[in-house]
Amino acid sequence: MSFQQLVQDVLSQESLGASLSAFRAELMLCATIVVLLLVRMLAPQWKTGAFYVMLSGTSAALLLAIPFGDLGSQLPSEIFTGLLVFDAFAVYMRMLLLLFALLFTTFTQVSGVPDQEDAGEFYVLVLGATLGMCLMVSANHMLIVFLGVEMASVPSYVLAGLLRHRRTSSEAALKYAVFGAGTAGVMLYGISLLVGALGSAHLPTMALRLAEMLMPWQSGGAMPELTAALVLGGLMVMVGLSFKLSAVPFHFWAPDVFEGATAEVAAFLSIASKAAALALLVRLSLGLGTVDRSLAQAYRQPTAEPVAAAPAPAVLAGAAVLGSDPGNELEADPAELETDPATEAALRRTMEAFQRQLERAGVTAAEPLATRLTAALDPVRKYLVGLIALIAAITCTFGNLAAYGQTNIKRLLAYSTIAHAGYMMMAVAAAVALIGDDSPGGGDAIAALAFYVAVYLFMNLGAFAAVAFLRNALQSEAIDDYAGLVRTSPGLAVCLAIILFSLVGLPPLAGFAAKFAIFSALVDARLIALLVIGGLNTVLSLFYYLRVVKVVLLAPMPEDRPAPEIPLSSTAGAYCAALTAPVLLLGVWWGGLFEWTRWAASAFFF
Repeated sequence: MSFQQLVQDVLSQESLGASLSAFRAELMLCATIVVLLLVRMLAPQWKTGAFYVMLSGTSAALLLAIPFGDLGSQLPSEIFTGLLVFDAFAVYMRMLLLLFALLFTTFTQVSGVPDQEDAGEFYVLVLGATLGMCLMVSANHMLIVFLGVEMASVPSYVLAGLLRHRRTSSEAALKYAVFGAGTAGVMLYGISLLVGALGSAHLPTMALRLAEMLMPWQSGGAMPELTAALVLGGLMVMVGLSFKLSAVPFHFWAPDVFEGATAEVAAFLSIASKAAALALLVRLSLGLGTVDRSLAQAYRQPTAEPVAAAPAPAVLAGAAVLGSDPGNELEADPAELETDPATEAALRRTMEAFQRQLERAGVTAAEPLATRLTAALDPVRKYLVGLIALIAAITCTFGNLAAYGQTNIKRLLAYSTIAHAGYMMMAVAAAVALIGDDSPGGGDAIAALAFYVAVYLFMNLGAFAAVAFLRNALQSEAIDDYAGLVRTSPGLAVCLAIILFSLVGLPPLAGFAAKFAIFSALVDARLIALLVIGGLNTVLSLFYYLRVVKVVLLAPMPEDRPAPEIPLSSTAGAYCAALTAPVLLLGVWWGGLFEWTRWAASAFFF
């Protein structure tokens, strides 16, 4: 299908209105970008105009993302001819991204970075990256996967070099862009391998065709050359996702970029970029590890381009045999499938042979077809679980070990971000391992991840906010310069200590509840080795976080300079306190948010 035909097909769809309605939050972001550019061009003397436009636009987008009324009745559904999916998980993650954008806008205004001259361009880049991240969390097509990743990445490269007159900032932006371009190329090549081997770029269709290749009647399984292409393609796609997650061994950009960029930009990369990449990892791993129930109906018709599957008549005949049971999703009649009398006898013989193959494979007709197709993907799930678990374990361990020797607070938080990416990837591995089970453990694993991302938003934004405000007061980001802070700014010092203890995962803070939920999912998935690694890394992380707390709370005030005074009654202090409050409250009253995350997980587990 040509691009022109695709556009005409989209415009002629009766569901275009429903698609636009489900996409209205992203449309509001686009409108805000346009208004920001117009304000910059038509009213350059309105110095604070960019902030107010950004604040209004992100607030409106957040309200539009809430699935009220008719919008909620569309859940779940594919929009724009299957390019995007509108389900509970997409709604939840999109709302988190827009909430972060709103808090981030306020943060930049309080910290004073960027200055009013550059605010318009800065907010346009932030909104452009946020728009790409919203596409990532709802991607249902490999084209959107790559488009979303690039839309989120390119503005981030520019944001990293915001301080144009600082050499370290320029070096950070250059390193980020070069490594990002390289991993994007590898990811694109991996996507091309997967799409070429499976004959489709639509994620549910790719899973269906992959299941066809691995069903029991395919005695030889997938052809060796296709297997090699699929394994290599999966590894290449994981390269791009690992870069976005700053997962080992593609983490090397993070410490240098975080140190060279401003604390504000580092917060954006640490939180929003991680949340979107994790959501995309969930989409791809669960999307390729299970067959959509509605797409199992595709067995009624032969595939347009069969790939290492049974011949079309056998597929059709098998669909008819399996659909004869009332409990099955399919209701097919051989007469409807083939009306040519000359081939009726051959078709019937094929049906009987197909049924015998299923019986030898131990497959019963009473079992739903989607369940059988999903069961055929067990090798794919084992591959994904092993790959994700291995990267998660190495990432978590390396991040915590490398943080020990850091003297710059932003580099320390960069390695902390790497470690937390490892924790969150553990939940994805647990969810993939539990896909084939009927227990609710898989849904709990995704709910734990969604809960962790929400808690991580407040923890890391609070940490970087404190760093930015102390930078403004001290003109330094060295950890040792925080000595004596508790004597002049006790409120800010206590807030920073609470946030750091929550990042460790100490009770009764929100970080403990988030890690406990992920570790519970690992127990359900029987990933005991990963559980032990996560527990040991939690103990390891305590030491370098405690080192910062020790300097803030116990180190004597230096004689050569006074410690900064940032009272809680100030704007900066009140902002830090506002971000610390959810860290305290969600550690005790986390049930409401966790139920909401269970609703988000229902997009994958019914």
